[in-house]
Amino acid sequence: MPYHSIEDPAKLRRLLQATLLVEADLDLPVLLGHVIQEARSMTGARYGALGVLNEERTELAEFLTVGLEPEEEDRIGHRPTGRGVLGLLITEPQPLRLTDLGVHPDSFGFPANHPPMGSFLGVPIKVRDEVYGNLYLTDKVGWSEFTRDDEALVEALAVAAGIAIENTRLHEQVRNVAVIEDRDRLARDLHDTVIQRLFAVGLSLQSVASAAKVPLVVDRLDTAIAEIDNTIREVRSAIYALGTTRDDRGVRAGVLALVQELTPMIGFEVNVAIDGPVDSSVSDAVAHHLLATIREALTNIGRHAHAIHARVDLSVTGSTCRLQVVDDGLGLAGGGESGGGLGLSNLQRRAEKLGGTMVLEAAEGGGTSLTWQVPLHP
Repeated sequence: MPYHSIEDPAKLRRLLQATLLVEADLDLPVLLGHVIQEARSMTGARYGALGVLNEERTELAEFLTVGLEPEEEDRIGHRPTGRGVLGLLITEPQPLRLTDLGVHPDSFGFPANHPPMGSFLGVPIKVRDEVYGNLYLTDKVGWSEFTRDDEALVEALAVAAGIAIENTRLHEQVRNVAVIEDRDRLARDLHDTVIQRLFAVGLSLQSVASAAKVPLVVDRLDTAIAEIDNTIREVRSAIYALGTTRDDRGVRAGVLALVQELTPMIGFEVNVAIDGPVDSSVSDAVAHHLLATIREALTNIGRHAHAIHARVDLSVTGSTCRLQVVDDGLGLAGGGESGGGLGLSNLQRRAEKLGGTMVLEAAEGGGTSLTWQVPLHP
């Protein structure tokens, strides 16, 4: 990423806060307004704007501004449509830095009552490799031009804006969808866009953290990276639930249905996280023992553990299927393994029959953790 060299703690904190806006529950115009304001503030620009392209990607359909007073906007009268240098960013969507906007060969000039503007920085905002619009900044206060660090910061903000835009679009589709067949498609879109882009932002923040030299900034970046990882896991669980229909007979649907069936007996909602291609990779033979293991483990929690929280984590990685069932109950020292409730030998035999293992141990912070791991092709 081009902003590895940024070491200003204040700018890194502001970049971190702005990037985390993608998780905020804000209306899109409000969120984009925040992005413009942050870009303007971090770079010292007098004016900031965000232009949204029309569906044909030929001109600007919307133009949001920061820095102009309402009276000034009224005197200008009309909003830009994408001529001149703004049009250059539409046809050539690459970052553009200019010392003097007015002397560029493509400059179209300013309308009457428009304030003078000198230095210029423009960066495209992309959504799924398509240009959604452009982020513009003008007049860097106290400087003759915007710097490369300014360009790198604004590019990072543009990535965050693109994620927020796509996230909003997909959630709107989810809310409005009426046909059940669309759910699988929307789940794939969420996976292919939101998760992948969040993952990319996480990697970018890791690169920034490795280059930062201020311990406080590094700690805050590490915290943000961990929060992004948790968000990815939560979105994945939501995707799997979204992609599951009543007629679905896959492993994922079977796990979710089984947990729902056992909820009244357990006494509380069990968190379920499913990661990887479980439906396409887990064979019927493995699925049979997997579901039986989940049933026995959750039944034991409900009858013997006296827990108030529990979770089921199922993942497929490489050639391995891994199940972990964790609760915060009495734990091994509290007698949770006695009374035959666990059926440990049965769970152990199921794993060994498939060439795998079953491990029962104390969970971090109290309770019990059961890990059942088998090869996908026993």
